[in-house]
Amino acid sequence: MKSRNHKKNGAFPKSLRVGKLKTKKMKKGNIKVSILYPNGEDKNFDINYYCNVHVPMAAKLLGKAVLGATVENGLGGGEPGSKPTYAAMGNLYFASVESFQNSFGPHSEKIMGDLPNFTNINPVIQISEVMI
Repeated sequence: MKSRNHKKNGAFPKSLRVGKLKTKKMKKGNIKVSILYPNGEDKNFDINYYCNVHVPMAAKLLGKAVLGATVENGLGGGEPGSKPTYAAMGNLYFASVESFQNSFGPHSEKIMGDLPNFTNINPVIQISEVMI
């Protein structure tokens, strides 16, 4: 993802950049929404599409409710040479569960409808509270 595209479409607040995804410091009590894509046989995941198209589109739709975001590409498991448990992970940070629900709800069909464009994996979603 390039900063110029990010700036152009206004997907994130000014404190965030797409290139290195600079984010605000998370505070205790913020909410982290993790989207985990389990690895496995016949599982496909296009990390370039995810980073360059899907995440900016989702961030633009969710707007200022998003405090920060990260994308992680699975490299390996706990044992040397083993495959990663997850092909990739996306994380979005919000001030509250309500903030997440209010921003995601109206756009869930469009965001989830884009999944077939980059993966055949059914994601696992976890909502967590930031403790530190």
